[in-house]
Amino acid sequence: MIHETAIVHPNAKLAEHVSVGAYSIIGEHVEIGEGTVIGPHVVIEGHTRIGIHNRIFQFCSLGEIPQDKKYANEPTRLEIGDHNTIREFCTFNIGTVQDVGVTRIGSHNWIMAYVHIAHDCQVGSHTIMANGATLGGHVHVGDWAFLGGLSGVHQFVRIGAHAMTGFQTRLAQDLPPFVTAAGNPASAHGINSEGLKRRGFSNESIMAIRRAYKTLYKSGLAFEEAKQAIGSQVAECPDLRLLMDFLAVATRGITR
Repeated sequence: MIHETAIVHPNAKLAEHVSVGAYSIIGEHVEIGEGTVIGPHVVIEGHTRIGIHNRIFQFCSLGEIPQDKKYANEPTRLEIGDHNTIREFCTFNIGTVQDVGVTRIGSHNWIMAYVHIAHDCQVGSHTIMANGATLGGHVHVGDWAFLGGLSGVHQFVRIGAHAMTGFQTRLAQDLPPFVTAAGNPASAHGINSEGLKRRGFSNESIMAIRRAYKTLYKSGLAFEEAKQAIGSQVAECPDLRLLMDFLAVATRGITR
């Protein structure tokens, strides 16, 4: 399962049924779970742990040192979950000691070509990142989020669950759950209703989420007043708890 031209360090830990393609390099501190397929010309370095049944396409660079001048060779990590598809030329960096020290990517993500995930990012599960999407350092991305092609996310920005960005979006402030944003700079354009339908949200929940969006963006209420108003709607629609929890920790302001 390991091509004769691949270079795998003897201390690397590869589970059963791991496939490593031609000319790929697997470093000393790498762990790869069962059934993961590594394409040709892939470099996996650093303290990197990859789960089961991932498919990593050619020319990816995973676990390299962060693009951060403060980094001083600390043994920080990259952790990737299970059942992810990682397409060509993706670059994921390890974390830094200035944050939690680990870059994390969850499971069942569909990550297209040329995506960059910088140090200390925390990416959930079931996300989609289209070609060329770029996350600066310390970005958090919730479950089921969708980033359009060539979207750029400023460092420390948080993207909520089920949120969506359009093609070439420049995101410099937090994007709440369920909200769709587009433009340079980004502005909010309603909720990701089609995505919510595909994930089984009821019509009643989608209507309640749309009403909460209008409270936050269209009512003319100040931010704190809008949060209180949405809080009163949570009993009617428990899905709004995602939005309330997100707004409670938003520190960069939200995309308007």
